[in-house]
Amino acid sequence: MENTKELKEIKTLRGGDFLVKETAFEDVFVPEEWNEEQKMIAQMCKDFMKTELFPILDEIDSMKNPELMPKLMEKAGELGLLGLSVPEKYGGLGVDFKSSMLATEVLGAGHSFSVAYGAHTGIGTLPLLYYGNENQKDRYLKKLASGEWKAAYCLTEPSSGSDANSGKSRAKLSDDGKHYIINGQKMWITNGGFANLFTVFAKIDDDKNLTAFLVEADSEGITLNAEEKKMGIKGSSTRQVFFSDVKVPIENLLYQREKGFKIAVNILNIGRIKLCGGVMGAAKESITESVKYANEREQFNTPISSFGAIQYKIAEQCIKTYACESATYRATQNIEDAIQFLVESGMNKGEATLKGIEEFAPECAILKVIGSEVLDYVVDEGVQIHGGMGYSAEKNIERAYRDSRINRIFEGTNEINRMLTVSMILRKANKGEIDLLGPAKEIAKELLSIPSFNNSNGSVISNEIKLVKNFKKALLLVAGAAVKKFGKKISNQQEILMNIADIINLIYLCESTLLRVQKVGSKNDYKDYPIQLNMLRVLIYDSCDNIYKFGKDIIYAISKDDEAMMMMLGLKRFTKHVGLNCVSLRREIAKKVIEENKYCF
Repeated sequence: MENTKELKEIKTLRGGDFLVKETAFEDVFVPEEWNEEQKMIAQMCKDFMKTELFPILDEIDSMKNPELMPKLMEKAGELGLLGLSVPEKYGGLGVDFKSSMLATEVLGAGHSFSVAYGAHTGIGTLPLLYYGNENQKDRYLKKLASGEWKAAYCLTEPSSGSDANSGKSRAKLSDDGKHYIINGQKMWITNGGFANLFTVFAKIDDDKNLTAFLVEADSEGITLNAEEKKMGIKGSSTRQVFFSDVKVPIENLLYQREKGFKIAVNILNIGRIKLCGGVMGAAKESITESVKYANEREQFNTPISSFGAIQYKIAEQCIKTYACESATYRATQNIEDAIQFLVESGMNKGEATLKGIEEFAPECAILKVIGSEVLDYVVDEGVQIHGGMGYSAEKNIERAYRDSRINRIFEGTNEINRMLTVSMILRKANKGEIDLLGPAKEIAKELLSIPSFNNSNGSVISNEIKLVKNFKKALLLVAGAAVKKFGKKISNQQEILMNIADIINLIYLCESTLLRVQKVGSKNDYKDYPIQLNMLRVLIYDSCDNIYKFGKDIIYAISKDDEAMMMMLGLKRFTKHVGLNCVSLRREIAKKVIEENKYCF
């Protein structure tokens, strides 16, 4: 049991707080801290992929054997991998949130299987786990945890994607009051071809909001279209599902009437951070494949890994992945702490998990965008490192390139998530949950003062510490001005919102990486982690220019003349860097990875 002071600190930590509050590096979780049990889970996932998945990736993608993916899911279930988040009383392992994230990360390298796995254990199982009553859990959860049954999530319709609540599927109570009769069409349903249990969203009569139902797949009136032909994740079952007068017992209504949209939103929050976990695993595997090829491939009688242009790509792949991992597990720990606090305050585990994740919904949206775009970068450069072979299906990087692209669309497009990030943080500010006004006023005063040229606090990363603080000031400067100009109508300024979101994303990446490097390196002045220090420095150096660009675009969109000039002076002050030899640092990063012949951080 944590002491009162610690609980109070957890209680006061809010989603979005990182923009205005300092975080001590001692308080973050870093992957270097995995315990033995967690490492065993990771190894079990690696062994499963090595023995069961990697030898048959082409066969999985061919979809010639419709029983192949369900059988793989059952094998994963036998190992306990489908029930990691499910309590022991329902046949699962009941591990903590971090451990389930770790499994998601490792299995993220499993291409189409990782999609099927994520859909089953995430959006397929979690609505039942968190919103189902005891009767519903008793009937279905053990089957889902074991892999005997597979799950799918039926939300998207031809006319409703991002605007999910506008779906046209309808449900009405039968004359005898024993069933709901569902009619409608769902599309892009992952696991649709073999799922035994659907979570289906429909509006009852003329309700304003959706209601969720647990629908058994063998119910009369359910039909499926043929498997969709997709760019990537070809081995993942994706079907349209049609409901024609499907009778669903009234006891299969999930949670409460018109609470389906709430369920969908909260499950999406989980899906977003879990997606980021999965893409990390895929990114690490793709980097390893790229490095191995670069070491093996010779041109001009030397391995191409010795060429500076290739080393630049490898270093950038590693910097982006390391930063993404740092941010992901920082948020994961925040969520875990919030869950623990709520449980110790008397809330049941399921509700506490939902509340904890809901609190950090802005971070989940941030990570979804960051993760999907990092993976796209990694696999794109991976293809380039492979050259012509990268375009050939003989090499796995070609599959990785195609499989990656869907992640910027899954779980809400990246454009939607960027705008959600800003709107959620502003909503928290309006509710008084985050104080943005106070720090914004202090920045206005600072701009009128003479800047300090003393950047050193005695630390080897004093410049990086100061820059991260200044990035936050730059954000409050330009975002505050934008909100002041447009007020509530800022929601109509999508280009500005996305620029603000990009600054927020970079702040979260930079600070998370800074905190990780501080935690692992501060004990001996970073002597054991020189490469990690290099990655941090390059990341922050590049972020100066990127934040300046995003901020400049905002300033000139909302102001002109003297006002614009004054804001630009402030922006330049907050993004000014002393200079850095990034060429040398990237070479050192690449050298380490090339020597190890794999991603090694």
